[in-house]
Amino acid sequence: MKYRFLITAALLAAAQALPARDVAELAPSVADWFLTGLENGKQSPLSTDIRLKPAETAPAEAMVWSAWVDANKRFDEQKLPAIRPITLGDSSAWNIPAGLEQDAVMKYYWGSKGVKPESGYPLFLYLHGSGEPAREWANGLHFARTFADSASVYFVPRIPRTGEWYRWWQKGKQYAWEKLLRQALASGEIDPDKIYFFGISEGGYGSQRLASFYADYLAAAGPMAGGEPLVNAPVENCRNIAFSLRTGDQDFGFYRDKLTGYTKAAFDSAAALHPASYIHNIELIPGRGHHIDYRPTTPWLRAFTRNPWPKHISWEDFEMDGVHRTGFYNLQVLERPDADKRTRYDMDINGNSINLTVQNVTYTTTETDSKWGIALKFDRSYSPATSGKVKIYLNSRLVDLSRPVSVTVNGKKVFAGKVNATLDNMLESCAEYHDPRRIFPASVTVDLSKLK
Repeated sequence: MKYRFLITAALLAAAQALPARDVAELAPSVADWFLTGLENGKQSPLSTDIRLKPAETAPAEAMVWSAWVDANKRFDEQKLPAIRPITLGDSSAWNIPAGLEQDAVMKYYWGSKGVKPESGYPLFLYLHGSGEPAREWANGLHFARTFADSASVYFVPRIPRTGEWYRWWQKGKQYAWEKLLRQALASGEIDPDKIYFFGISEGGYGSQRLASFYADYLAAAGPMAGGEPLVNAPVENCRNIAFSLRTGDQDFGFYRDKLTGYTKAAFDSAAALHPASYIHNIELIPGRGHHIDYRPTTPWLRAFTRNPWPKHISWEDFEMDGVHRTGFYNLQVLERPDADKRTRYDMDINGNSINLTVQNVTYTTTETDSKWGIALKFDRSYSPATSGKVKIYLNSRLVDLSRPVSVTVNGKKVFAGKVNATLDNMLESCAEYHDPRRIFPASVTVDLSKLK
């Protein structure tokens, strides 16, 4: 039996469960739904009521990703060029939307070195320092050509504007990073589990923030000659990636030496609590100031591969230039618990038991420098969140979907039973993460207001 499917901007509807042999027939309609979401900047509500049997999940996953790739190809936007050798110095540019940053055009180099591995190229995003942009950008091209991390592809952007806009974490640049991740993953040219962010000086600050903000996409990150106050880059978020930070021990500008030391202490402490979860290589290089040997970082990073389905995650949902992530690994925030506070999520999966702790986070500054008023060190306090909604996506790598699952949130059991594999979960998770490794067939949604 075949079924009729109607896709509008608001709805993909179907009458009954879909036979696996017909799943490919949905691809054009699903692609249209994805395309509408790309064009509108937000996916429309979805309710298909299509349940999937275990044998149907693999072909459904393939169909969903194929439809997503098709929608991206059809989406009218500035595209990444075809990959050619980085030695050619190919450059292109993306316009940043005026609503995010006025008169901003991000030029970038994009190119490869070495023979593409079967799984796709590793991808490096390099962020340059705050010197004269043309010189800094040229340095980035030199590093891309010469660092010992072949085979790889490099995205080397030039800062669009200077002055107060010379920050890699601002929302106009977030637009570029998310576009880069989406297009690179949809291209089929990039290994989705080998993506690395790194940078030097201002790019060190930027890559440290981005490592914490986008950790779920990364295998590793490597800021250099930087050192952010940890309120800007919570260490907890880097629980499942490898993290390198190398700074000269005489790099006193803006307390880079001191802040690198604080970062090392925080990673050491986290690693002691969770062995093997916080792989890090943080060092203050003796006798060096702001200029260090930059060559060791990318070969170290490239040795690591992302786990897209960790069973133990920590996520402090923090804002970056006023923007919050709506998802992290297999969590999706449907409603934030407190608009004025950060939220911390800790998830542990043991067998088919899921334990999630959701807490509001309050920072108290404990050390401030006397010259610029930079807040250097902090204490944090936590209180249980009593509102908000979060969806926990699941797949067979996280739990045994053939058996009952239990979910406990803030000490209270909120779900016990078998979870259904549905097409909705696959479509919605693909639309959330844009990631071929995170198309989840099942989910449990928790309303924290009902835990009172």
